[in-house]
Amino acid sequence: MTSPRRPITADELRGAGLRVTAARVALLETVRGGDHLGVEAIASGVRDRVGHISLQAVYEALHALTAAGLIRRIEPAGSPARFEGRVGDNHHHVVCRSCGVVADVDCEVGEAPCLSASVDHGFTIDEAEVTYWGLCPSCSTARSS
Repeated sequence: MTSPRRPITADELRGAGLRVTAARVALLETVRGGDHLGVEAIASGVRDRVGHISLQAVYEALHALTAAGLIRRIEPAGSPARFEGRVGDNHHHVVCRSCGVVADVDCEVGEAPCLSASVDHGFTIDEAEVTYWGLCPSCSTARSS
């Protein structure tokens, strides 16, 4: 059975200059359907959709889709890379120090970069990446118990 999103996903891949494969379609849909997924979770999701795929093929597809701007790679300090489908805006992230859960935080001050550097050293700044750290509600509750 074909997913109703497949034609749209295939068109996006073509529009980004990428070859359309079942694995790339499955990977893009897995990332977009997930929540800041790591590589292992993405590989599992792709395998559920298309069968066997090597971890190397997953890494190569993630690199291609990230370079094409179809997905975004984030790397919270001390954590492995994670991927998300929310692209094209300048949002930030909040990360739980205990369990590592990641959530999106919208930019507080308008359009990108939404923050102004106190000193720009001559750079033309077009993006700001902010990571907020703390405890998620579940970990906060567990810690206070």
